[in-house]
Amino acid sequence: MKSVAVVTSGGDAPGMNAAINAIFRAGTDSGMTVYGVRRGYQGLIEDDIFPMTMEDVTDILQQGGTILGTA
Repeated sequence: MKSVAVVTSGGDAPGMNAAINAIFRAGTDSGMTVYGVRRGYQGLIEDDIFPMTMEDVTDILQQGGTILGTA
């Protein structure tokens, strides 16, 4: 099975949650498992990686920042 991980880093910026949402939807539509990495590169170091679900991305477009956090 193919998979992809989403990492956000460098501070918050407009549209980050929209990008996370789009990556999740495109990935799952293509049959991939989409993982989220919390707290940017720190999450990679500390293995804070989780399989994302539709519940994770529901209603995030209206939220500021990034649901994953940044380094």
